[in-house]
Amino acid sequence: QVQLVESGGGLVQAGGSLRLSCAASRSTFSANAMGWYRQAPGKQRELVARITSAGNTNYADSVKGRFTISRDNAGNTVYLQMDSLKPEDTAVYYCNAEMWGSYTRNYWGQGTQVTVSS
Repeated sequence: QVQLVESGGGLVQAGGSLRLSCAASRSTFSANAMGWYRQAPGKQRELVARITSAGNTNYADSVKGRFTISRDNAGNTVYLQMDSLKPEDTAVYYCNAEMWGSYTRNYWGQGTQVTVSS
């Protein structure tokens, strides 16, 4: 069983930056895609950013130009650099990893709180 361990959340003022990290508990784990989702109170979980093993990325429109997703060469750690943070970015951020096969297996982290004050 693989666990995803997140770190880097916290409280920051609007306009500030935070960097989230997510590492797989097993060093040999190499996901086909990894990403970050977020869920604000009373809202559905939404995709923030995602990167495939080929390096292809996609972002939510609301974070384009402000957030950058990256992953290490081993493919088991993913980062989210968040700049120019806004109060509406406040949410619990969840790391996700996808293993493709006959069906897609999803792994989730426990979530890390990001709070942006105005």
